Amino acid sequence: MRHLTRLTALAASLAFTISALPANAGAVLDRVLAAKTLKVATDANWAPQSFMNDKNELDGFDVDVAKDIGKRLGVDVEFVTPGWDIITAGNWSGRWDMHVGSMTPTKARAEIFDFPGVYYYTPAAVAVHRDSKATTLSDLNDKAVGTTATSTFEAYAKQDLTLDAAGAPAFKYEFKPKDVKSYSNSTTAFDDLRLGDGTRLHAVVSSLPSIMDAEKAGYPIKQLGDPVFYEPLAVATEHGDAEFDAKISEAVKAMQSDGTLSKLSVKWYGVDYTVVK
Repeated sequence: MRHLTRLTALAASLAFTISALPANAGAVLDRVLAAKTLKVATDANWAPQSFMNDKNELDGFDVDVAKDIGKRLGVDVEFVTPGWDIITAGNWSGRWDMHVGSMTPTKARAEIFDFPGVYYYTPAAVAVHRDSKATTLSDLNDKAVGTTATSTFEAYAKQDLTLDAAGAPAFKYEFKPKDVKSYSNSTTAFDDLRLGDGTRLHAVVSSLPSIMDAEKAGYPIKQLGDPVFYEPLAVATEHGDAEFDAKISEAVKAMQSDGTLSKLSVKWYGVDYTVVK
């Protein structure tokens, strides 16, 4: 009898534990609709994609895209801003429901995430200090280059980039750095580059919009050469809820069809990046 009682208690304990776990296995949509809130992870320091504006509010292209997706789902959007390395590591455990932060679908990431909607394509480029004597990308051979950690920019600089998503144009490696230094985001890499050519870095690989935004903000940097690759950028969710993915995919397709994505791209970039140039 005592043994049965212990088994019953164990079963009850397991049931409680399971019920207390975040609803990630097929129930994300139910959770979002019940709470009437979509929790979205993004970056707080990556203008013009996402950044804190003068009102101390998140703003930018990715932020507007996320808000529009929430609107089409009929829910409010709540933003959280974990580090990029934390986001890409997976195991979100219900802390947020999806990521809208310009993530490139890759084979490795597809082991953890679903990508229910590619919403634009951005050129990746190389920035150098304004005083740099480099005239071609090959001049960066054996130099120190900065990138965002665990990003496609880092993979490109390390010559280890694979773009598996449909619509991604072919690319080639234009230079081979001697040292690739990884940062939490592009802005901190630009901060080191602005100190002078070769002081800490000779170049930074980042998105062209971010490079242009940094220039507008007064950073003494400039683009070197043509874009090195074009990356398809997608909404990311963790595996487990096909119905949730279907709703996100439907929202993104509707934004493409009615011109919302194109308008937002022109608003923030001055260019329609929703199609590959």
